Amino acid sequence: MQAWIDHLIMLLALPEYGLSTVLVVSFVSATLLPMGSEPAVFGLVKINPSLFWPAILVATAGNTLGGSLTWFMGFGTHQLMDKVRDSRSHIRALQWLERLGPKACLLSWLPIVGDPLCGVAGWLRMPFWPCVLYMAIGKFLRYATMTAALLWIFPGTIH
Repeated sequence: MQAWIDHLIMLLALPEYGLSTVLVVSFVSATLLPMGSEPAVFGLVKINPSLFWPAILVATAGNTLGGSLTWFMGFGTHQLMDKVRDSRSHIRALQWLERLGPKACLLSWLPIVGDPLCGVAGWLRMPFWPCVLYMAIGKFLRYATMTAALLWIFPGTIH
């Protein structure tokens, strides 16, 4: 059994398998599903350190695509949300987001609030491509920082 697990881990560390896994996991984690993609990125880079930048870029792309999907989900639910515009905190949050505009999507990397933020940006009908650009910047910085920090904290290699 251990040999099978070792073989599976090494197989997932190969660029042709590991990067596609990172893409899917980072995409799904950027939707409203409660899931983190950092462990997948860290695991791949830990097993195959030469994939640091490819893994960061693929995770950024997958997470940005997932954030874009969330933006479209928010855009499509605009009419439904019109019914709950009454609350005071909701109005303040919307005013804050409208003031920041697409730059608010830089915060899409934040846990818990980041993914819904992409949906709210779509709901507010903020310009799609600027939102995607800011999402990508924020997500890239998160992946690069977190993966580098985890590699610094856990420096040993897996054999």
